[in-house]
Amino acid sequence: MQKITIYEKPTCTTCRKVSKALTEAGIDFEKVNYYIEPFSKKKLKELLGKMKIKPPELLRKNDVAYKKLKSKIEKLSEEEILTLMIENPDLVQRPIVEVGDKAILARPPEKIKEILS
Repeated sequence: MQKITIYEKPTCTTCRKVSKALTEAGIDFEKVNYYIEPFSKKKLKELLGKMKIKPPELLRKNDVAYKKLKSKIEKLSEEEILTLMIENPDLVQRPIVEVGDKAILARPPEKIKEILS
């Protein structure tokens, strides 16, 4: 099986559920806490490409950080949104699960099955 990487915030309930499901299935994976190891713009673009989504689709729209910046975000280009997401990791939906040339946003946690099959 290809290497599996989960980009997560360890205190996130959904992230913990995905990690637990993989562990219980006996699947080896790597965790990346993107608060400690921030995304580079190149990596975030790569993940978005693998998920086939645009930067605005990866924003955590229910988060306080997004609500505070909403009026600003609505006027930004996709490139500027990427920069903002890197500067404010709370804006990034999680967990992102990457396997080879695919990636998914594992929300709800059951979506992990899509990338493992």
